[in-house]
Order: sequence, then C-alpha cells, then structure tokens
Amino acid sequence: MAEQLKGITVALAGPRKSEEMAKLVQNMGGTALFRPAQGTVFLDDEALREGLASWMERPPHWAILTTGMGLDALFAMAEGMGTDAQFQKVLSGSQIAARGYKTVNALKKRGLLPEVRDDDGSTTGLIRGLQAYDLRGKEVVLQLHGDPAPRMVSWLEEAGALTRQVLPYRHTPPEPADMEQLLSEITGGKVDAVAFTSAPQFRFLAEYARSQGQLQELVQSFGDRVLALSVGRITSEALKEEGIERIVMPEHERMGSMFVELGRYVAVNRQS
Repeated sequence: MAEQLKGITVALAGPRKSEEMAKLVQNMGGTALFRPAQGTVFLDDEALREGLASWMERPPHWAILTTGMGLDALFAMAEGMGTDAQFQKVLSGSQIAARGYKTVNALKKRGLLPEVRDDDGSTTGLIRGLQAYDLRGKEVVLQLHGDPAPRMVSWLEEAGALTRQVLPYRHTPPEPADMEQLLSEITGGKVDAVAFTSAPQFRFLAEYARSQGQLQELVQSFGDRVLALSVGRITSEALKEEGIERIVMPEHERMGSMFVELGRYVAVNRQS
C-alpha cells in the first residue's frame, strides 16, 4: 500500500480533516495539495428557529429527512425553545421519509420509524421509494443539511407537493482565489485526482467554472485525465448531475476507504 499512489497528485477539496487526508495520501506514496472548495459549515440558528416554528404551526403531511445531524440539530433547537415534546408530536403525526442509515438511527432513538427510506443511501433512492405515494397537494417539509437538493426539490414540484425547506446548517462559499487555482490545475492536468468529501464542494467548483465559462472544460477534464474521487453516493450524485460519469467511490462512506479505492483503481490501470 505504501507505494500505491506513487507519482499521483491528489487535490483535497474538503477543508475538514484535510491534514488526516494528506497523511493518508503521503503514506501511500502520493502528493496531496490543500485546495478547499467550501468555506466553513455553521449552524444557522435564526433560520432553524423560524423553520421549526413554521413546521409546528403548520404540521405537514410528510416530513422528508435527509441527515441525522440535521435532525439532531432540530431537536436540540426545539429543546432550547421548550417545544421538544410538541415537535416530537408533530413529527410522529406526519408520514416520514428518511435518507441514509444515520437519519434512520436518529429517528429510532426517538421512537420514530420512517414509512419510506432510500434503498441505497442516495437522494435518487429516496425518490424511488416516494414514487408509490400520491403527493399532489400535500404539504411537505424537506429537511436538508445545508446543501440544496435541486433534484429532490424539482421532483417534489413535479409530483405536485407543496414544499417547505429547512436547512439547519449553512455552507459558506470558498475563496475565489482557491477556486481559480483548483480549476486551472484540473483543466491544465496538473493534478491526477480531486477528492470530494461533500456535494457542496463540487457544486461550488461547478458554479465557479460556470461563471468563468469553463464548465464544459471542467467536465471534459474529469472525463479525460483527472479522476473524480468521491466519498459516497450523495457526493457522487452532485458530480453526475453535471455529467461526470468516471467517479472512483468506496463501497463504505469513509475517507480512508476512499483513498484505498483510489489506490486499487490506479494499480489496475497501471497494469493495463
């Protein structure tokens, strides 16, 4: 494993745990570059309080929950407002759809079970589960992590649902200079792979490339000479939405597994 990434330069788009990731790459013989493609992630108290108040004032038919962390933040806020028992009651009175095992576990510890859940940990999987239900004219609250879910929102719109969104967390944009550097390194073939640990990282990069008239060039680079390395399905979905199909992703959503998978991919392609 020590030399699996020898001669490979990996740009790290995730600001969190970047030092740990760099060490993993270096231990496998590769070169790691810090190229943060998102700013900080913070809990937006005001928006969360407003979203929670609206949720309880107008209980929806459906609650679509996409992250366990976001659900925990909602319950923590409800507790601070002295309305946790009311929120629990409202949530248990709605039909619940949940994405991901962490969300299901966050529900389970509160004695709640989802009626619908994804079949593969992705938004697409959750949509597949919801297709059997008639959502026309139904009030839906969609809890997101802080990253917009355009695919889910547009699907709910097409299904005729009346959707409200609650985003407990916000992602601040990255520095334009960091985006410029990463984009030029990808399109110039100066890196061999880019490691994305969340969907917003790629979305910020794609938006920047779009603003510079270079989105097609970015997508082409990922198709030809630069590998898109994704930590999991949600991140991969963001890449696929812009037309990137060649994605290296581990079976289990772990940063360590992501680089082991990259090592395997490199080894197979070196032999061929």
